[in-house]
Amino acid sequence: MKLEVPGRQLGAEARLGLGVFGASLALFVVRFLVPRPIAMSNNGDGARVLCGAGLTWHGGPEPFIHLTYTADPGAVPCRPTYLLTQSWLADLAVRLGRLLGLHATLSLVVLGLLSSVIAAAAVTAIVLGLPQPRRTRLFAAAGLLLVVADSAFFGYFAAVLGEGAAFLGLLLAVGGLLLTAREGRWSYAGMAVTFVGGVLLVNAKVQTLTILPILAVAILLVRPGALRGVRRWALAALVIGALGAVTLYAQQSVEPARAPDGTLAARPGDDSREINVFNSIFLNIVDGRHDTRADLAELGLPPSFAQYAGNGWWHLHPATMDPLYPQYRDRMSRRNVVTYFASHPGRTLEVLDRAATDQLTARPDYLGSFDESAGYLPHAQEHRVPVVSWLTGLIAPLGLFALVPIWLFVLARTWLWRRTALGVTLAFLFTVSVTQFGTAALGDGIEGTKHQSVALFAILLALVLCSPSLIRRSEPTLP
Repeated sequence: MKLEVPGRQLGAEARLGLGVFGASLALFVVRFLVPRPIAMSNNGDGARVLCGAGLTWHGGPEPFIHLTYTADPGAVPCRPTYLLTQSWLADLAVRLGRLLGLHATLSLVVLGLLSSVIAAAAVTAIVLGLPQPRRTRLFAAAGLLLVVADSAFFGYFAAVLGEGAAFLGLLLAVGGLLLTAREGRWSYAGMAVTFVGGVLLVNAKVQTLTILPILAVAILLVRPGALRGVRRWALAALVIGALGAVTLYAQQSVEPARAPDGTLAARPGDDSREINVFNSIFLNIVDGRHDTRADLAELGLPPSFAQYAGNGWWHLHPATMDPLYPQYRDRMSRRNVVTYFASHPGRTLEVLDRAATDQLTARPDYLGSFDESAGYLPHAQEHRVPVVSWLTGLIAPLGLFALVPIWLFVLARTWLWRRTALGVTLAFLFTVSVTQFGTAALGDGIEGTKHQSVALFAILLALVLCSPSLIRRSEPTLP
């Protein structure tokens, strides 16, 4: 048996890492800039990201992207009502822009290049963390690049929307968990990468805050290759504690929001909580396609609200305009919605099936990719790398009949690798995908495809990691 020299192994790993990083970054930069920069247009929520980056901006949904956002010198400084880590990346892009002479300006080109560097580093961490032979890891790298560069996801990296930071955080967290199980200094590097990725991911949106306990369990279950006994649990607890502390500090550092009734919110996202529940009730339940009066009675709402069936919060004629609405505002609660869905399994499956179709559709049709000077029609979208989203789009009409078999496949592979870091990582991705699916499906009745993007990204990463070429067990690259 041929013995490998540790120094040679480390040198080979370093060359592999540099090669994967350089190739990934080059591909992402070309993907982003050639023949012209692409992003995702603002759906109306971009003001929050810009505010977090120190730029006051007012405006609604836009059919084109802005390649630059410039602070208005005369505008009153704003403070975001809850944190999105895309604001941190945007703020860093503003600071980098100053070095190029772009004062008080956010350049989406700088933001996209910054995100490309992070994405390339995250892909490299995953490849180095996989306990497979080099050829198999390169195969996984190709799959990861196809997912990350897909037209359904890549545009978010240079956008003023929260999903881009969620994707980057998820990639880093996966790479960190895999690296943690390796021997030597790789293990410590993995913990650091997991922490950075976790902070980006958990705080990317209010919806992703629920990922914190899932990631904490994954950190506890991964066995650090260099640590045993008390040190292992102490360092795991340190990473979890630091992640929780940063999240708590970040979420409490924003200005208290005001709910629609004018009261100060106590938690992040409270200013939109009533809006989300309202949309879930009038778009998922009282939708005008079922027994409207019976549904209103179940929810404790008056029969006269039947005229608002299918009218969301921003509709021209919503229930909020009714004189009776203040009397029934307390019925706009998550408890009321959960109780209804729990007692109506048929309706719940119907909503989940529609959400599965939204998830597999992958890309909303109202987010444009180009700036106005590019000469395209409003809301025009690029399709430079459509492989993954094209495949999911083919099976999207099947809804749960397509999504559930994907879940079962990932679960089967997770069980196969259950005693390894790869198994823990697959279980983490699967749990994130399922919980994000349920949260977006039942907790909000609008923008289903966009709100399902984190769930889809997570399950696609899991599919890459448990693809047929990775089924056969193999020894870790380093002893």
